[in-house]
Amino acid sequence: MRPRVNLGRVVDDLGVTLLEHAHGDVDRPDEISAVVFHDPSDQPVLPAHALVLGIGVDDPGALAALLVALGQQNAAALVVRAPVPLTDEVRAAVDSAGVAVLGLRRGATWNHLSDLLRSLLAPGADAGPADETLLGGLPAGDLFAVANAIASLLDAPVTIEDRNSRVLAFSGRQDEADSSRVDTILGRQVPESYARVLHERGVFRELLRGDRPIFIEPIPDRINGFLKPRVAIRVRAGDEVLGSIWAAVPGPLSDERSAALGEAANLVALHMLRVRAGADVQRRMRADLLNAALGGGAGAHEALERLGLSSQPLLVLGVALDERADADSASVIQDRQGLSDAFALHLHAVHPRAVAAAIGAVTYGLLPLTGTPDRAVRILQGFQDRLGGRLPSIAAVGPVARGLSDVARSRTSVDRVLRVLRDGRPHRRIGRFDELQGEALVSELRDLAAARGEKPAGALARLVEYDVLHRGNLVQTLRAWLDAFGDAVLAAESIGVHQNTFRYRLRRVSDVGQCDLGDPDQRFGLMVQLRALRPE
Repeated sequence: MRPRVNLGRVVDDLGVTLLEHAHGDVDRPDEISAVVFHDPSDQPVLPAHALVLGIGVDDPGALAALLVALGQQNAAALVVRAPVPLTDEVRAAVDSAGVAVLGLRRGATWNHLSDLLRSLLAPGADAGPADETLLGGLPAGDLFAVANAIASLLDAPVTIEDRNSRVLAFSGRQDEADSSRVDTILGRQVPESYARVLHERGVFRELLRGDRPIFIEPIPDRINGFLKPRVAIRVRAGDEVLGSIWAAVPGPLSDERSAALGEAANLVALHMLRVRAGADVQRRMRADLLNAALGGGAGAHEALERLGLSSQPLLVLGVALDERADADSASVIQDRQGLSDAFALHLHAVHPRAVAAAIGAVTYGLLPLTGTPDRAVRILQGFQDRLGGRLPSIAAVGPVARGLSDVARSRTSVDRVLRVLRDGRPHRRIGRFDELQGEALVSELRDLAAARGEKPAGALARLVEYDVLHRGNLVQTLRAWLDAFGDAVLAAESIGVHQNTFRYRLRRVSDVGQCDLGDPDQRFGLMVQLRALRPE
């Protein structure tokens, strides 16, 4: 019962302000299935009727070739940056492939378009039975439909914004407003200069205090304000303010329209809560299915089938915050959720059937294998580059899972790699199990020694005791020599002493420890003790 969103609906809701129809049929009834970014160096796998975002595609020849390829995969439309180079070759490719071309207007960002498209394509998903899918006669969670309905009531273009003045949805007829409204929608955020004036006028303070609409006089356009007045009303559920509704009007509203806007605010609150609830339900369901698939138990096969990932090679990925302390604080929990949502969005852009969800402190992803496993490292690197330093994270790639039992083993490998990265060995943020298996084994050996209460014994114990009694550095000398593979010169440089001094200390290691450093078995035993017990 989820409302069907076809290409015509996308053009109707996002056209004029964000998109322009360049060429091709936009009235096909097929529902848009997904939004996919086009990458010329790494072709994504498209579901049928996908809407493809062609970033950087501006050459007519490349555009025509891409349209032909998209037609073979039954894509619905291609969006490129306007103005679209509509040569005869491009027009012929559109007509032959049956893939419409839309232009993203100058000033609009691809991320903004992607976010709005995804919110438009999946309003009120998993809405349940038919009698629960309508709120106020409109599809549950469809904020664009609600904005259009309010615009009809008020006879004015409308935006619905969240608590941070970010645009969640907007109605048609935005071209009837002024330049400030266009800038708000293109930037998906109220311009800073405009917001500052509203704060100075006390508009936001007044907006949050009451449930009645407030009338806002025009702000002179010389400071990037607006020429038309605004009417705004807060949207709340109980004591929580969810956002606000803004309409560009010619003058104050009549009593009847003010009352209608107040009722509309209550309806918007229900839809916003429905969107939030739907997202929570989807997140929990995705996490449950992914947990079952990664667990490898009796329900793993069914879980993979429901996720659409059965009978194909898979890569198990894992990301986690690079947290050192306060792991249970509210801010860390919030950051974990933000990291999980961002990773899920990133993976979905890479492959439409990829799935990700947070399970405990780790967000796991299942990605169908296309190309080599090295591609997964590039995907994780791209994700971390996009995050920058805002959410410092570590990431791991498990071995390729070619069967059901392999998925659980690959998940375990991901956990082992994350443990190595979290301990800071080696100094990197992304790791593959086939590169870090040795480090993972050492970490597990260290855990086993700690669980048993192991203490240094034999030669290492004698060296530790000597260092404690004489404030010596024999353990440091031994470690440096072993790390340098017996190169005394290199080892001496690593701890900042003269090589003759180092050689003297090394002889003291043999004498005090009563060990033969020429014996490979004794050397290996000392290396294991130093790694597992960390006597320093």
